Amino acid sequence: MSKTCDICGKSTTFGNKVTFSHRRLNRKFAPNIHKIKVLVDGTSKRLNVCSKCLKSGKVQRAN
Repeated sequence: MSKTCDICGKSTTFGNKVTFSHRRLNRKFAPNIHKIKVLVDGTSKRLNVCSKCLKSGKVQRAN
């Protein structure tokens, strides 16, 4: 199940894990995503939001 941030669209990306002997193994970089209540047009809604959007103030939490 692939989760993406509903605000900025950040999702899982793939890369390589490089060992000391420079062997390359596949790995994934998963974003820090939380399912929180957010105020959207005056109503509360549950969205998947990454921690960077939370810290930068792009969303307003609902009480």
